[in-house]
Amino acid sequence: MTLDIAYFAWVRERMGMAAETVALPAGIATVGDLVRWLAARDARGARAFAEPGRIRAAVDGAMVGADAPIGDAGEVALFPPVTGG
Repeated sequence: MTLDIAYFAWVRERMGMAAETVALPAGIATVGDLVRWLAARDARGARAFAEPGRIRAAVDGAMVGADAPIGDAGEVALFPPVTGG
């Protein structure tokens, strides 16, 4: 399965890109699985996802938790906590 991933704020800066399309390996079923895989994939991912508990996600535009299934999603967005004002 291929998946579009969008990165925002300091996650984007640490990954060195705003977005990418990846071929997911078998066993990546949840947002948490995806974040762990990205962290283990290379040094950029390790730096961006060193604190996975700080990462927020949206699957196809809907905010979700780390245990949310990816299913047949078209896009997962990953970003740091958002504050408003």
